[in-house]
Amino acid sequence: MKLAKSIFVVLAPTLALAGCSDELGSVEGRDSVRAVGSSTVFPFATAVAESLSRSNPEIPSPIIESTGTGGGMKLFCSGVGPSTPDTANASRRMKASEFEDCQNNGVTDIIELQVGLDGIAFASAQGGIELNLTPQIVYEALAKSPYGGEQTNQTWADVDPSLPDVKILVYGPPTTSGTRDALKELILEVGCNSNPAMAELEESDEDRYDQVCTEVRADGLYVDQGEQDNLIVQKIESNENAVGVFGYSYLEENADKVQGLRMNGVEPTYENIANFDYPGARPLYVYVKKAHIGQIPGLAEYLNEWTTMWERGGPLASIGLVASPEDVMAANLAGVNEQATIDGSDLK
Repeated sequence: MKLAKSIFVVLAPTLALAGCSDELGSVEGRDSVRAVGSSTVFPFATAVAESLSRSNPEIPSPIIESTGTGGGMKLFCSGVGPSTPDTANASRRMKASEFEDCQNNGVTDIIELQVGLDGIAFASAQGGIELNLTPQIVYEALAKSPYGGEQTNQTWADVDPSLPDVKILVYGPPTTSGTRDALKELILEVGCNSNPAMAELEESDEDRYDQVCTEVRADGLYVDQGEQDNLIVQKIESNENAVGVFGYSYLEENADKVQGLRMNGVEPTYENIANFDYPGARPLYVYVKKAHIGQIPGLAEYLNEWTTMWERGGPLASIGLVASPEDVMAANLAGVNEQATIDGSDLK
């Protein structure tokens, strides 16, 4: 069973839920911000919460929970009121199905903030296996049924003779993780589409295409390590031939233990992710219930704290967040100030 990781910044007060209604707009009864969601966004949200507590000791300390992007969205979209979270951290955009779920449960006004960028980093232990990967190599190594055929690759050399004759062993995120979604969209599908027949398959049978292009092998060579990215770091640190897949921030945080692996010859670095030169670059998001702003103490201040920390060279950059382009940052600052909501029309 997956255990949610939580942090109570400084001293988290007890949520006073008694006698309160979860009806739309009635969120009185809880006196601290509650955020759930992505393990990748977790350390950044935690840093923002800690900064808020230091600069505003009168504001009750936010509670930040790492539940995974998918799990966080379920909690976020479950309704409006003190028993539901105020924000959801996500390492991918909200899905159209999640937006619909929110709407059906009364979460009708949602603010979307792109708080920065991250990269899906492939890494090994310092001094461990060296691989120059491509999306095609990763797909052929990890797919359950490469191009619809049988998965027979056991070593990296089986995939590409230029790679080491070492057994494939990859520790990565589970299906509930936004990192897994990004792995599928940014790497696996790209690799799958290197075969022209896959475009025809997508046209003729989209469900089969999704299965062929995004399902990973389940024979023990790809190991679902749960929502705890630090466990992936520990696994690859103890095995020089293992490869890990996690957010770039964990690579930077553990640079003394692990090394980034090249993708298309490009190193997973801050500059390469910021320029989208590294194939695994992706935006990170925070979703906010507008109905809770002004009702949950400190929520407006918590959102504003993000805007003071997400710039290039700012406090969040020092722990691995890659700043969004200037125009995107400006648009999201306006989003915080104006509390503009999304209509879901461009979600997939």
